[in-house]
Order: sequence, then C-alpha cells, then structure tokens
Amino acid sequence: MAEYRIDELAQAAGSTVRNIRAYQDRGLLPPPRLEGRVGLYDDSHLARLRLIGKLLGRGYTFAIIKDLISAWETGKDVGEVLGLEKVLTDPWSDEIPGTVTFEQLREAFSPGAGDEEVARDLARTIELGLVEAAGDGDGEHFRVPSPRLLHVGEELVAAGIPLEAVLDIAEEIRNDCDVIAGRFVGLVREHVFQRLESDAGTLGGDDIAEMAAMVRRMRPLVKMVVDPFIARAMEARVQAALGTQLEQIRDHLAAENAPSAVEG
Repeated sequence: MAEYRIDELAQAAGSTVRNIRAYQDRGLLPPPRLEGRVGLYDDSHLARLRLIGKLLGRGYTFAIIKDLISAWETGKDVGEVLGLEKVLTDPWSDEIPGTVTFEQLREAFSPGAGDEEVARDLARTIELGLVEAAGDGDGEHFRVPSPRLLHVGEELVAAGIPLEAVLDIAEEIRNDCDVIAGRFVGLVREHVFQRLESDAGTLGGDDIAEMAAMVRRMRPLVKMVVDPFIARAMEARVQAALGTQLEQIRDHLAAENAPSAVEG
C-alpha cells in the first residue's frame, strides 16, 4: 500500500494541506501513522479524501458527511446510507437536458443585435443557469439544463417582450422559487430532521431510512403545493390586470353592433 506525506496526499487527491488538516479537526479524516515526527497517510486516506471532496461538491454539509462516514465506520446498513445519498442527489425533474448552438441562441433571442450586446445577454443567460458551457469548451455549443425554460423565454421574446425584461423576470422567479424551496426544506428540517438528530444523538440506520423516505415524499408534495397556488394567483392577477381592457373591448363591440338611431 502506498504511503504519502501530507503534501503528497493533497496533490494526489486534488486538495490542499489546509483542507486535510481541517477535515482531521472535524473528525472526517483519521489521523496518519506517525513515523518519528512525520505523519504518513495511505490509500485509505486518499479514498476518504476523494469521497469528502465529492460529497462537498454535491452540496453536503460537514455535519451530514460526518454522519455518513460514521454510519459506514460503525457498520450501519450501507444500503440505507447510500439510499439517502441517492435521494439527496437525484434530480427533482424528469426533464432531459438538451443542447443548443451559439447561432441558435442568437437567432432565437438576439436577432440583429450587435456582438457586444449578444455577448452580454449570453453571459447573463449563463449566470441565471438557463444554459451552461459545454464540456468541450469551444464556445459554440451549450448545454440546456431545462429546454422547457428556454422555450418559455423564446416564446416571450417572439411575442415582442424585450430579452432584457425576460431575463429580469427569470431572475426574480428563480429567487422566488429559492425562497419557496427554503421554506419547505426548513419546515421539514425543523420538524423531522432535527427531531431525529436530537432523539438519537447520532443518526442510525432507521433514522437515515426515515430521512430518505421523507425526502422522497417531498418531491410530489412540493408540486402539489405550488401548482394550485400559482394557478389561483394567475387567475386573480390576470382578471385584475385585464379586467378593465376586457370591459372596454366589450363596450366597443356593443357600440359597433348597436342598431343605428336612424334607420329606414
């Protein structure tokens, strides 16, 4: 089995010496074997370090990572632990990402615009997550996480709404959705996750299974909550915004169709 000094371990794992020491302080990484005053790490440390990096990249907190590692080390059901990981990392949408070329984006959203304006709009579109740079990095192809969202934007622009206004409302809606998601997750965390943590002190196999089940249940529940609320809100907003215009149109049509005051 290979052995590494701390700087060699950091290089092999694509991490830093500072991170390694921080993980040890948090109990995520076991201490090295001491040979005199030199700490020596092995392949198990390297594997653990790579795992920590992947979990952090997926958005796990240090607390959750510690619970997962503790479960593995104490012989808890690995299937249950991996089940929770799968639930946490699975996408919440069944939409299949697409691809689009730079020219297609330009034609759909910025026809006739200058290069500087197109570059600015593209940068903001990427910032909002509507498109992403493709893996080849050629700058001509882009990944589309949600073709539905891109289609909505294209339809709004085709209807005559300026792209800048479309991107503004996309940013506002994204932020609104983040607030909604935060409230829902906060509710479950406060009344389910924290209860499990406080009851047991540390998460066991049954607790992990219950957390995974709760996350699975959240998926349809979120849509059940959001869909009717947005539908009712749209009904009220559309009626309020267009009510006056509709009355004016009806009055105009009634006046046009009214019989003339003088006939025959």
